[in-house]
Amino acid sequence: MKKSLHKTVAATLLGLAFGAMSLASADTIKLGVAGPHSGDLASYGIPTTKAAELVVKEINAKGGIDGKMVELLVEDDVCKPEISTNTATKLVSEGVHAVLGHICSGATKAALPIYKSANIIVISPSATSPGLTQSGDYPNFYRTIASDDAQAKKAVDFTLQKLGLKKIAVIHDKGDYGKGFADFAKKFLEEAKDGEVVLFEGVTPGAVDYSAVVQKIKRSGADAVIYGGYHPEASKIVTQMRKKRMKTPFISDDGVKDDTFIKVAGKYADGVYAAGPNDNSSNPVAKAANEAHKKEFGKDPGAFFENAYAATLAILNAIDKADSTDSDKIAKALHENEISTPVGDIKFDEKGDATGVGFSMYQVVDGKFIEVK
Repeated sequence: MKKSLHKTVAATLLGLAFGAMSLASADTIKLGVAGPHSGDLASYGIPTTKAAELVVKEINAKGGIDGKMVELLVEDDVCKPEISTNTATKLVSEGVHAVLGHICSGATKAALPIYKSANIIVISPSATSPGLTQSGDYPNFYRTIASDDAQAKKAVDFTLQKLGLKKIAVIHDKGDYGKGFADFAKKFLEEAKDGEVVLFEGVTPGAVDYSAVVQKIKRSGADAVIYGGYHPEASKIVTQMRKKRMKTPFISDDGVKDDTFIKVAGKYADGVYAAGPNDNSSNPVAKAANEAHKKEFGKDPGAFFENAYAATLAILNAIDKADSTDSDKIAKALHENEISTPVGDIKFDEKGDATGVGFSMYQVVDGKFIEVK
C-alpha cells in the first residue's frame, strides 16, 4: 500500500515516506532546477535551489523513491528570457524528468515551449504571469503561487481601502511580470469607484537614474505609487523619491518583497509596502522547513523558499503516486492528489494553479518586512 503525503506532519522533514514504485527504466530520478543563481536577481533563485536540496536530501536519506535516488540538475538562467531557452534546452538534453522553475515570468514563458515540446512537467514557485496558466498554451506548467491578477487586486484594494489613497501613479518595468502586474492594477483602479490612475509609465530596467519618472510622479499629484517589477529598480526609484523629500507611499509586488530590496534601499526602504505570499509561520511543515534551512545553511531562507519547497514536494509526491516518471501520469497525480506543504494543503486545478494559495500585504518596519493585518 502506498503511503500518503497529504497529512501535514507527513511532509518531508516530519517523516516523509514514499511507497513502492515502478521506475525500473530510470537509474535516477532527475529533477531540473532552473532560475537566477547569479546577477541582481540571484536572491530569488538561490532559495529555490536550497529548498530542493533539503527535500531531496531527506528523501534520498530514506532510500529515495523505490530505491531510486533523486538527482538535482541545477542551471542558471539569470532571469533572462534569452538565456532561459538555453537553460531549458540543456536540461531537456540531460534527460530531466521534471523541472522546478523557472523563477521570473519572462524567463518561464520563453522556456516553456521547449519543455512542452519535450513533454516535461514544470512547476514554478514564483512565476505569477496569469497567461502562463490561463491561456491554456502550456498544459505542462504548474505553480505554487497565485497569479498577478490576484496580487494586483490585493495591492489595489489595500491602497484604496486600507490606506484611503485615491490618485495613483502606476509604474512598471515593461517586462512580462512587472507590466502584467501594472496592467491589472490599472484595470482594477479604473473599475473602482474611488480610484484614479493619474500616471501610467514604464521605466527601463538597469538604468542608473530614474529622476525623470520620479519628476513625473511628483507632477501627477499622485497620492501613492503602485509599482510592478523587481527590487533593483524599485530600490532606486524609492531612494530617489525620498531624497527629493517625496513622502508618497510606495506599494509594490512580490518582486520587491525581498530582503535584498531592504539592503539596497537602506533607510529609504522603511514604510514601503509590498504584496507577498501568505504568512505561513503557523504551518507545521513551514516551521520544519525553515528550521531545516537554518540548521543546514546557518541563516533564514529567502524569497519563495516555501513555495519552492512546496513545489518540490508536489512533483516528487506526484511521481510517487503515479508510479512513473511519465509526464502524463505525473500530471494526473498532480491534479488528483492533495499534499501538505509549507504553503498549505494543495493540489492543482485544471489550469495548473495550486488551490488555496494567496497573497498578503507587508510593510518594511525597522528594516524588516512585517505583515499588515
